[in-house]
Amino acid sequence: MAREFEVVGVVGLGTMGAGIAEVFARNGLRVVGVELDDAAIARARTHLEHSTARATERGKLTEQDAGALLERISMTTDLNDLSEVDLVIEAVPERLDLKAEIFAAVDKIVRPDVVLASNTSSLSLTELSVRTGRPARVVGMHFFNPAPVQQLVELVRTVVTEQDVVDDMVAFAGRIGKVPVVIGDRAGFIANALLFGYLNHAARMFEERYASREDIDAAMRFGCGYPMGPLALLDLIGLDTAYEILMTMYNQSKNLMHAPTPVFKQMITAGLLGRKSGRGFYSYDGPDSPKVVADAHSPADGAADAVSGRPVQLVGVVGTGTMATGIVEVLAKAGLDVVVRGRSEGKIEAAVGAVKRSLDKAVVRGRLSEEDREAAIARIRATVNLEDMADCDLVIEAVAEEIDIKRAVFETLDEVCKPGAILATTTSSLPVIDCAAATARAGDVVGLHFFNPAQVMKLVEVVSTIATAPDVVATARELCTRLRKHAVFCGDRAGFIVNALLFPYLNDAVKMLEAHYASADDIDAAMKTGCALPMGPFELLDVVGLDVSLAIEQTLYQEFRMAGYAPAPLLEHLVTAGRLGRKTGQGFRDYSAR
Repeated sequence: MAREFEVVGVVGLGTMGAGIAEVFARNGLRVVGVELDDAAIARARTHLEHSTARATERGKLTEQDAGALLERISMTTDLNDLSEVDLVIEAVPERLDLKAEIFAAVDKIVRPDVVLASNTSSLSLTELSVRTGRPARVVGMHFFNPAPVQQLVELVRTVVTEQDVVDDMVAFAGRIGKVPVVIGDRAGFIANALLFGYLNHAARMFEERYASREDIDAAMRFGCGYPMGPLALLDLIGLDTAYEILMTMYNQSKNLMHAPTPVFKQMITAGLLGRKSGRGFYSYDGPDSPKVVADAHSPADGAADAVSGRPVQLVGVVGTGTMATGIVEVLAKAGLDVVVRGRSEGKIEAAVGAVKRSLDKAVVRGRLSEEDREAAIARIRATVNLEDMADCDLVIEAVAEEIDIKRAVFETLDEVCKPGAILATTTSSLPVIDCAAATARAGDVVGLHFFNPAQVMKLVEVVSTIATAPDVVATARELCTRLRKHAVFCGDRAGFIVNALLFPYLNDAVKMLEAHYASADDIDAAMKTGCALPMGPFELLDVVGLDVSLAIEQTLYQEFRMAGYAPAPLLEHLVTAGRLGRKTGQGFRDYSAR
C-alpha cells in the first residue's frame, strides 16, 4: 500500500523552497518549513504572501483558499520540529557539504520510515544518501522554478533506492499536480544536463565577442521560439548557481562542453551574479528586479545608421524550394520587385504557384487584402536564366546546401550581375567566405540566413565575412527592417548563432537516449515542461530531418574539432537506415500509422 504523506518538512525557504512549500500547502498538506534564522523566515513569509496574492489577483486562488494555504505552513528555526513529518525535502543552496550535513542531521530526528528527498538540480543523490542511515529511502525530487507554476518534477533514484519508495513518490507527485519523470543519478539529470551545456556555449559565444548579448538572446527567441534568450536566462538562474551546476557536470562527465567558460568566474568574482545582484550579462534597475536598464554594452542610439546601405529595389532569388518561395513572397509583399530563377519551366511554375497559394491563404485569414495580393504577384517575374539577374541590386541564393553547387551559382552571378550588386547566401551553416571566394567581389558578399518558413519566422542572421564591406552589412540591416524581420549580426563560422547553439544540445539529447538514461518521451517532456521549450529535442529532430541535422552537426564538428560536437552514432545509424524523420514516416518516432 502506498505511503500517505500528510505532513511534509521543507528545509530551506528561499525562492525555490518557499515555492515548494506553497505547492504542498495548495494541495492540502501541512508543511513544516525550516530556516536558519528569524530574518530568513520573515523573507520566506513575505515571498509566500506575495505569491499567493498574485495567484488571487489572477483568479487562480480565492482569498479564502489563499488564507487557508498560508495557515497550513508553519515555520521554525529548529530541525527537531520535523520529528513528526512523513517526508522531508531539502531546498538549501547547491553545495554538497551543506546538503549532506542537513541529511545527516534530519536522519537522526525523523522516524525510520520517513523518505528524505533533495531538490538538488545536479548533485549526486548517492553521495547524499550514504550520509544517512536510510540510503534506500533517499530520492531526488527536483522541482523547476517557479515551483507553483512549472509542472515537471524529476524523480531521481540511486542504485539502492527501494522500488516501493519510487512508486510512492511517483504517486505523490501526481497527487500534487506534477508530471514526474523517473531517472537515474547522473549530474544534471535530464533538463540541466541538456540545458546547461547550451547556456555555457552561449556564454562562451558572448565572451569571444562573436555576437552581442542582445543578438544571441534574440536569435534563440525568434529563431527557436524559446521563451528567454540564454544570457537572460543565466541572469535569472544566477551565474554562481550556473557555475556550480556546470562544475558538477564537468567533474562527472569530463566533457569540455560542460567546463564553465572563464567569463563565469570573472563575473562571479566581480559580484555580477545576475538579477539577484542587479548586474550580470545585463544591468537591472536594482537587485532582484527583472527590468533591464541601459549600460555601457547597450547598443548606442543611431549607431546602426553610421553607415548607409546601397539602394535596393530589384531583388533576384535563385532557387525554387520551400525557402526560396518563402523569401520571394516576403520580398514581394514588402514592395520589392523580384526575379526568381529555377532550373526548369516546371520548377518555376510550381514555385510561383506555391507563392500564390500562400498569398491566397493570407487573404482568407484576413492578413492580406486582395489588392495587396495582386500587387505582390505582379511584382514577381520568373526565369530559367541566371543572366536575367543582370540588373538586380541584390541576389539571394537559396539552392541546395552543398558548397560546390553554391560556389557555381556565385561564380556565374559574379559574371552576370552589375557592379555594386550584392550577392547573398541563405546557407544555415556553410562558410559564406567560400561563396565569396568564387567571385571577384568578395566585399559584396554576405550571408542572409532566413528561417523556415520565411513568411512566418521573424529572424534573419546577417553573416559578415572578413571581406564583407560595411555598407553591404548596412544594406542587409535596412532590407531586414523593410521586410519587418529582426536582424542579428555575427561572424562567418559554422552554425552562426542559432544552429551553433541548437544542434549541440540536440546531439546531447541523442547521446542521452543512446545511453538508455531516459526515453525519448521523458526527455521531450522534461525540456517542454521543465524548460518551457516549444518542442522537445526528438520532436524537433524529426521535423528538421535527421539527415539535415546530421549534416549540420558534421559541419560543426569539422569546424570546432571538439569531441562534444561529434555526431551521436545513433543519429548516424538512423540516417543510414533511411529513418529521416517525419518526411520518411520514421525517425525517433514512427509516424506511418498516424
